[in-house]
Amino acid sequence: MKFRNFKMVDYVVYGRGSFDQVDEIIAPRRKDGQPMVFLVDHFFENKNELISRIPLRGNDKIVFADVTNEPKTTYVDALAKELKDTYGTVSGIIGIGGGSTMDLAKAVSLMMNNPGSSADYQGWDLVKVPGVYKVGIPTLSGTGAEVSRTTVLTGPVRKLGMNSDFTPFDQIVLDPALTQGAPKNQAFYTGMDCYIHCIESLEGTFLNEFSKSYGEKALELCREVYLGREVWDDDCDDKLMMASYAGGMSIAYSQVGVAHAVSYGLSFLLGTKHGVGNCIVFDHLEEFYPEGVKEFKEMVVKHQIDIPKNVTKGLTDEQFDKMIDVSLGMAPLWENALGKNWQEQMTRERLRALYEKF
Repeated sequence: MKFRNFKMVDYVVYGRGSFDQVDEIIAPRRKDGQPMVFLVDHFFENKNELISRIPLRGNDKIVFADVTNEPKTTYVDALAKELKDTYGTVSGIIGIGGGSTMDLAKAVSLMMNNPGSSADYQGWDLVKVPGVYKVGIPTLSGTGAEVSRTTVLTGPVRKLGMNSDFTPFDQIVLDPALTQGAPKNQAFYTGMDCYIHCIESLEGTFLNEFSKSYGEKALELCREVYLGREVWDDDCDDKLMMASYAGGMSIAYSQVGVAHAVSYGLSFLLGTKHGVGNCIVFDHLEEFYPEGVKEFKEMVVKHQIDIPKNVTKGLTDEQFDKMIDVSLGMAPLWENALGKNWQEQMTRERLRALYEKF
Protein backbone atom coordinates (compact mmCIF):
# COMPACT_ATOMS: atom_id res chain seq x y z
CA MET A 1 0.00 0.00 0.00
CA LYS A 2 1.23 3.49 -0.87
CA PHE A 3 0.43 6.26 1.61
CA ARG A 4 -0.06 9.89 0.66
CA ASN A 5 2.73 12.23 1.72
CA PHE A 6 0.44 15.03 2.83
CA LYS A 7 1.56 18.67 2.43
CA MET A 8 0.31 20.90 5.25
CA VAL A 9 0.30 24.65 5.85
CA ASP A 10 3.80 25.70 6.95
CA TYR A 11 2.89 28.15 9.72
CA VAL A 12 -0.25 28.76 11.79
CA VAL A 13 -1.02 31.52 14.26
CA TYR A 14 -4.26 31.40 16.23
CA GLY A 15 -5.92 33.80 18.65
CA ARG A 16 -8.05 36.89 19.02
CA GLY A 17 -6.04 39.86 17.84
CA SER A 18 -3.53 37.76 15.92
CA PHE A 19 -4.38 39.78 12.80
CA ASP A 20 -2.27 42.57 14.30
CA GLN A 21 0.81 40.36 13.94
CA VAL A 22 0.52 40.19 10.15
CA ASP A 23 3.04 43.01 9.59
CA GLU A 24 5.63 41.20 11.71
CA ILE A 25 4.86 37.83 10.13
CA ILE A 26 5.23 38.89 6.50
CA ALA A 27 8.18 41.27 6.99
CA PRO A 28 10.87 38.62 6.28
CA ARG A 29 9.14 37.70 3.00
CA ARG A 30 9.17 41.21 1.55
CA LYS A 31 11.43 41.80 -1.45
CA ASP A 32 12.64 45.21 -2.62
CA GLY A 33 10.27 46.81 -5.12
CA GLN A 34 7.89 43.85 -5.05
CA PRO A 35 4.63 44.61 -3.23
CA MET A 36 2.57 42.49 -0.95
CA VAL A 37 -0.89 42.26 -2.52
CA PHE A 38 -3.80 42.06 -0.10
CA LEU A 39 -6.69 40.31 -1.84
CA VAL A 40 -9.68 41.33 0.27
CA ASP A 41 -13.32 40.19 0.06
CA HIS A 42 -15.30 43.11 -1.42
CA PHE A 43 -17.66 42.81 1.59
CA PHE A 44 -15.05 44.86 3.48
CA GLU A 45 -14.60 47.60 0.87
CA ASN A 46 -16.28 50.27 2.99
CA LYS A 47 -15.47 48.78 6.38
CA ASN A 48 -12.56 50.89 7.54
CA GLU A 49 -12.24 49.14 10.91
CA LEU A 50 -10.59 46.21 9.09
CA ILE A 51 -9.05 48.01 6.11
CA SER A 52 -7.24 50.50 8.35
CA ARG A 53 -5.49 47.60 10.12
CA ILE A 54 -3.96 46.15 6.93
CA PRO A 55 -0.19 46.76 7.22
CA LEU A 56 0.54 48.49 3.91
CA ARG A 57 4.20 49.24 3.22
CA GLY A 58 5.87 50.84 0.18
CA ASN A 59 3.98 49.98 -2.99
CA ASP A 60 1.74 47.37 -1.37
CA LYS A 61 -1.70 47.12 -2.94
CA ILE A 62 -5.20 46.22 -1.76
CA VAL A 63 -7.34 44.48 -4.38
CA PHE A 64 -10.99 44.03 -3.50
CA ALA A 65 -12.01 40.62 -4.81
CA ASP A 66 -15.46 40.35 -6.34
CA VAL A 67 -16.73 37.11 -4.85
CA THR A 68 -20.39 37.72 -5.68
CA ASN A 69 -19.97 34.52 -7.68
CA GLU A 70 -17.59 31.70 -6.91
CA PRO A 71 -14.10 32.09 -8.42
CA LYS A 72 -13.80 31.52 -12.15
CA THR A 73 -10.61 30.60 -13.95
CA THR A 74 -11.03 33.69 -16.14
CA TYR A 75 -11.06 35.93 -13.05
CA VAL A 76 -7.95 34.26 -11.63
CA ASP A 77 -6.14 34.68 -14.94
CA ALA A 78 -7.15 38.34 -15.21
CA LEU A 79 -5.96 39.15 -11.68
CA ALA A 80 -2.64 37.40 -12.18
CA LYS A 81 -2.09 39.10 -15.56
CA GLU A 82 -2.83 42.54 -14.10
CA LEU A 83 -0.31 42.01 -11.30
CA LYS A 84 2.36 40.68 -13.67
CA ASP A 85 1.79 43.52 -16.14
CA THR A 86 2.00 46.11 -13.37
CA TYR A 87 4.77 44.76 -11.13
CA GLY A 88 6.44 41.90 -12.96
CA THR A 89 6.16 39.87 -9.80
CA VAL A 90 5.10 40.37 -6.19
CA SER A 91 6.42 39.46 -2.75
CA GLY A 92 3.22 37.67 -1.86
CA ILE A 93 -0.55 37.35 -1.97
CA ILE A 94 -2.50 37.75 1.29
CA GLY A 95 -6.11 36.56 1.06
CA ILE A 96 -8.54 38.09 3.56
CA GLY A 97 -12.13 36.85 3.41
CA GLY A 98 -14.27 33.75 3.12
CA GLY A 99 -13.60 30.51 1.28
CA SER A 100 -13.90 32.06 -2.19
CA THR A 101 -11.29 34.70 -1.33
CA MET A 102 -9.02 32.00 0.13
CA ASP A 103 -9.31 30.02 -3.11
CA LEU A 104 -8.65 33.12 -5.23
CA ALA A 105 -5.54 33.98 -3.24
CA LYS A 106 -4.14 30.47 -3.62
CA ALA A 107 -4.92 30.36 -7.34
CA VAL A 108 -3.50 33.82 -8.11
CA SER A 109 -0.34 32.93 -6.18
CA LEU A 110 0.12 29.82 -8.32
CA MET A 111 -0.59 31.63 -11.59
CA MET A 112 2.06 34.27 -10.86
CA ASN A 113 4.66 31.57 -11.55
CA ASN A 114 2.93 29.02 -13.79
CA PRO A 115 2.29 29.47 -17.54
CA GLY A 116 -1.02 29.30 -19.35
CA SER A 117 -4.47 29.49 -17.80
CA SER A 118 -5.58 28.31 -14.38
CA ALA A 119 -8.05 26.09 -16.27
CA ASP A 120 -5.03 24.06 -17.42
CA TYR A 121 -4.41 23.03 -13.82
CA GLN A 122 -7.91 21.94 -12.79
CA GLY A 123 -7.31 18.41 -11.61
CA TRP A 124 -4.89 16.51 -9.42
CA ASP A 125 -1.17 17.30 -9.24
CA LEU A 126 -0.98 19.25 -12.50
CA VAL A 127 0.78 22.27 -10.94
CA LYS A 128 4.55 21.84 -11.27
CA VAL A 129 5.97 25.17 -10.04
CA PRO A 130 5.47 26.78 -6.61
CA GLY A 131 3.53 30.04 -6.55
CA VAL A 132 4.58 33.21 -4.78
CA TYR A 133 4.38 33.44 -0.98
CA LYS A 134 0.75 33.27 0.15
CA VAL A 135 -1.11 33.90 3.40
CA GLY A 136 -4.71 32.98 4.24
CA ILE A 137 -6.71 35.02 6.75
CA PRO A 138 -10.30 33.70 6.98
CA THR A 139 -13.15 36.01 8.00
CA LEU A 140 -15.74 33.21 7.84
CA SER A 141 -15.41 29.76 9.38
CA GLY A 142 -16.37 26.47 7.80
CA THR A 143 -14.92 25.87 4.36
CA GLY A 144 -11.53 24.62 5.54
CA ALA A 145 -10.04 26.45 2.53
CA GLU A 146 -7.39 27.84 4.85
CA VAL A 147 -5.80 24.38 5.19
CA SER A 148 -6.77 22.52 2.02
CA ARG A 149 -4.52 21.54 -0.90
CA THR A 150 -7.12 22.64 -3.42
CA THR A 151 -8.49 25.88 -4.78
CA VAL A 152 -11.96 25.30 -6.18
CA LEU A 153 -12.54 27.08 -9.50
CA THR A 154 -15.25 27.13 -12.15
CA GLY A 155 -13.65 26.76 -15.56
CA PRO A 156 -15.03 26.72 -19.09
CA VAL A 157 -15.90 23.02 -18.93
CA ARG A 158 -15.81 21.99 -15.27
CA LYS A 159 -15.88 23.06 -11.66
CA LEU A 160 -12.78 21.50 -10.15
CA GLY A 161 -9.91 22.48 -7.93
CA MET A 162 -6.23 23.03 -8.59
CA ASN A 163 -5.28 20.14 -6.30
CA SER A 164 -1.55 20.07 -5.65
CA ASP A 165 1.19 20.14 -3.03
CA PHE A 166 1.94 23.70 -4.13
CA THR A 167 -1.59 24.92 -3.35
CA PRO A 168 -1.60 25.12 0.50
CA PHE A 169 -0.88 28.46 2.13
CA ASP A 170 2.58 29.16 3.48
CA GLN A 171 0.98 30.88 6.47
CA ILE A 172 -2.50 31.17 7.94
CA VAL A 173 -3.72 33.64 10.54
CA LEU A 174 -6.74 32.38 12.51
CA ASP A 175 -8.29 35.34 14.33
CA PRO A 176 -11.85 34.49 15.45
CA ALA A 177 -12.60 38.19 16.04
CA LEU A 178 -12.58 38.71 12.27
CA THR A 179 -15.71 36.55 11.87
CA GLN A 180 -17.91 38.84 13.95
CA GLY A 181 -20.59 40.73 12.05
CA ALA A 182 -20.88 38.30 9.15
CA PRO A 183 -24.36 38.06 7.58
CA LYS A 184 -26.35 35.41 9.47
CA ASN A 185 -27.33 33.22 6.50
CA GLN A 186 -23.88 33.35 4.92
CA ALA A 187 -22.21 32.45 8.20
CA PHE A 188 -24.61 29.51 8.65
CA TYR A 189 -24.12 28.14 5.14
CA THR A 190 -20.34 28.35 5.55
CA GLY A 191 -20.46 26.69 8.97
CA MET A 192 -22.59 23.90 7.53
CA ASP A 193 -19.89 23.29 4.93
CA CYS A 194 -17.73 22.18 7.84
CA TYR A 195 -20.49 20.04 9.36
CA ILE A 196 -21.12 18.35 6.00
CA HIS A 197 -17.36 17.80 5.51
CA CYS A 198 -17.34 15.90 8.79
CA ILE A 199 -20.35 13.70 8.02
CA GLU A 200 -19.01 12.82 4.57
CA SER A 201 -15.50 12.12 5.83
CA LEU A 202 -16.54 10.09 8.88
CA GLU A 203 -18.99 7.96 6.88
CA GLY A 204 -16.78 7.55 3.82
CA THR A 205 -14.89 4.48 2.61
CA PHE A 206 -11.58 6.41 2.72
CA LEU A 207 -11.83 6.91 6.49
CA ASN A 208 -8.65 6.41 8.50
CA GLU A 209 -7.50 7.34 12.00
CA PHE A 210 -5.90 10.59 10.81
CA SER A 211 -9.15 11.79 9.22
CA LYS A 212 -11.27 10.33 11.99
CA SER A 213 -9.39 12.15 14.76
CA TYR A 214 -9.80 15.56 13.16
CA GLY A 215 -13.31 14.86 11.86
CA GLU A 216 -14.68 13.73 15.22
CA LYS A 217 -13.35 16.85 16.95
CA ALA A 218 -14.70 19.16 14.25
CA LEU A 219 -18.09 17.46 14.43
CA GLU A 220 -18.14 17.77 18.23
CA LEU A 221 -17.43 21.52 17.95
CA CYS A 222 -20.12 21.99 15.27
CA ARG A 223 -22.69 20.24 17.42
CA GLU A 224 -21.76 22.32 20.45
CA VAL A 225 -22.02 25.57 18.49
CA TYR A 226 -25.16 24.86 16.46
CA LEU A 227 -27.17 22.70 18.87
CA GLY A 228 -25.71 23.19 22.35
CA ARG A 229 -25.87 26.98 22.64
CA GLU A 230 -28.87 29.27 23.02
CA VAL A 231 -26.91 32.50 22.50
CA TRP A 232 -24.12 33.04 19.98
CA ASP A 233 -21.05 34.49 21.68
CA ASP A 234 -17.29 34.88 21.22
CA ASP A 235 -16.75 31.31 22.35
CA CYS A 236 -18.90 30.09 19.45
CA ASP A 237 -16.72 32.01 16.98
CA ASP A 238 -13.58 30.55 18.57
CA LYS A 239 -14.91 26.99 18.42
CA LEU A 240 -16.22 27.27 14.87
CA MET A 241 -12.90 28.58 13.59
CA MET A 242 -11.15 25.55 15.05
CA ALA A 243 -13.90 23.28 13.69
CA SER A 244 -13.20 24.68 10.22
CA TYR A 245 -9.48 23.99 10.62
CA ALA A 246 -10.01 20.45 11.93
CA GLY A 247 -12.70 19.72 9.32
CA GLY A 248 -10.34 20.81 6.57
CA MET A 249 -7.63 18.57 7.98
CA SER A 250 -10.06 15.65 8.13
CA ILE A 251 -10.94 15.74 4.44
CA ALA A 252 -7.33 16.43 3.46
CA TYR A 253 -6.42 12.82 4.19
CA SER A 254 -9.74 11.33 3.10
CA GLN A 255 -12.43 12.96 0.93
CA VAL A 256 -15.88 14.52 0.92
CA GLY A 257 -18.88 12.73 -0.53
CA VAL A 258 -22.32 12.88 -2.14
CA ALA A 259 -23.32 16.41 -1.08
CA HIS A 260 -20.18 17.98 -2.50
CA ALA A 261 -20.20 15.88 -5.67
CA VAL A 262 -23.80 16.89 -6.40
CA SER A 263 -23.46 20.54 -5.38
CA TYR A 264 -20.57 20.99 -7.82
CA GLY A 265 -23.09 20.48 -10.62
CA LEU A 266 -25.44 23.09 -9.15
CA SER A 267 -22.60 25.58 -8.79
CA PHE A 268 -21.34 25.05 -12.33
CA LEU A 269 -24.75 25.48 -13.99
CA LEU A 270 -26.55 27.91 -11.69
CA GLY A 271 -23.68 29.71 -9.98
CA THR A 272 -24.94 28.53 -6.59
CA LYS A 273 -22.50 29.45 -3.82
CA HIS A 274 -20.64 26.47 -2.38
CA GLY A 275 -22.06 26.55 1.14
CA VAL A 276 -25.62 27.23 -0.04
CA GLY A 277 -25.38 24.47 -2.63
CA ASN A 278 -24.19 21.96 -0.05
CA CYS A 279 -27.14 22.83 2.19
CA ILE A 280 -29.65 22.57 -0.69
CA VAL A 281 -28.31 19.12 -1.54
CA PHE A 282 -27.70 17.77 1.96
CA ASP A 283 -31.30 18.60 2.92
CA HIS A 284 -32.37 15.73 0.58
CA LEU A 285 -29.72 13.09 1.30
CA GLU A 286 -31.50 10.97 3.91
CA GLU A 287 -30.83 7.80 1.89
CA PHE A 288 -27.08 8.37 2.19
CA TYR A 289 -26.61 10.14 5.55
CA PRO A 290 -29.84 9.62 7.56
CA GLU A 291 -28.59 10.68 10.99
CA GLY A 292 -26.56 13.57 9.64
CA VAL A 293 -29.47 14.96 7.64
CA LYS A 294 -31.80 14.65 10.63
CA GLU A 295 -29.37 16.63 12.79
CA PHE A 296 -28.80 19.16 9.99
CA LYS A 297 -32.54 19.83 9.80
CA GLU A 298 -32.59 20.47 13.56
CA MET A 299 -29.82 23.05 13.12
CA VAL A 300 -31.73 24.75 10.29
CA VAL A 301 -34.84 25.07 12.44
CA LYS A 302 -32.97 26.18 15.56
CA HIS A 303 -31.17 28.97 13.69
CA GLN A 304 -34.21 29.94 11.59
CA ILE A 305 -32.53 29.52 8.23
CA ASP A 306 -34.45 29.22 4.96
CA ILE A 307 -32.88 26.68 2.61
CA PRO A 308 -33.64 27.64 -1.02
CA LYS A 309 -36.21 25.43 -2.75
CA ASN A 310 -37.18 24.65 -6.35
CA VAL A 311 -33.81 25.76 -7.73
CA THR A 312 -33.86 23.14 -10.51
CA LYS A 313 -37.50 23.63 -11.46
CA GLY A 314 -37.95 24.27 -15.17
CA LEU A 315 -34.44 23.23 -16.22
CA THR A 316 -34.06 21.59 -19.63
CA ASP A 317 -32.78 18.08 -20.27
CA GLU A 318 -29.58 19.62 -21.60
CA GLN A 319 -29.08 21.58 -18.37
CA PHE A 320 -29.70 18.51 -16.23
CA ASP A 321 -27.19 16.60 -18.37
CA LYS A 322 -24.55 19.29 -17.81
CA MET A 323 -25.00 19.12 -14.02
CA ILE A 324 -24.82 15.33 -14.15
CA ASP A 325 -21.64 15.44 -16.26
CA VAL A 326 -19.94 17.80 -13.81
CA SER A 327 -21.03 15.77 -10.80
CA LEU A 328 -20.01 12.37 -12.20
CA GLY A 329 -16.61 13.87 -13.00
CA MET A 330 -15.89 13.98 -9.26
CA ALA A 331 -14.81 10.33 -9.13
CA PRO A 332 -12.82 10.43 -5.83
CA LEU A 333 -15.82 11.93 -4.01
CA TRP A 334 -18.20 9.26 -5.30
CA GLU A 335 -15.74 6.48 -4.50
CA ASN A 336 -15.37 7.75 -0.94
CA ALA A 337 -19.15 7.86 -0.55
CA LEU A 338 -20.18 4.64 -2.29
CA GLY A 339 -17.07 2.50 -2.77
CA LYS A 340 -15.16 1.34 -5.83
CA ASN A 341 -18.31 0.22 -7.65
CA TRP A 342 -19.91 3.65 -7.28
CA GLN A 343 -20.64 3.92 -11.02
CA GLU A 344 -22.96 0.93 -10.81
CA GLN A 345 -24.85 2.57 -7.96
CA MET A 346 -24.98 6.20 -9.06
CA THR A 347 -26.45 5.98 -12.54
CA ARG A 348 -27.33 9.06 -14.58
CA GLU A 349 -31.01 8.28 -14.01
CA ARG A 350 -30.62 8.12 -10.23
CA LEU A 351 -28.63 11.35 -10.18
CA ARG A 352 -31.21 13.08 -12.40
CA ALA A 353 -33.97 12.07 -9.98
CA LEU A 354 -31.89 13.52 -7.12
CA TYR A 355 -31.36 16.83 -8.90
CA GLU A 356 -35.09 17.09 -9.57
CA LYS A 357 -35.73 17.21 -5.80
CA PHE A 358 -33.90 20.50 -5.28
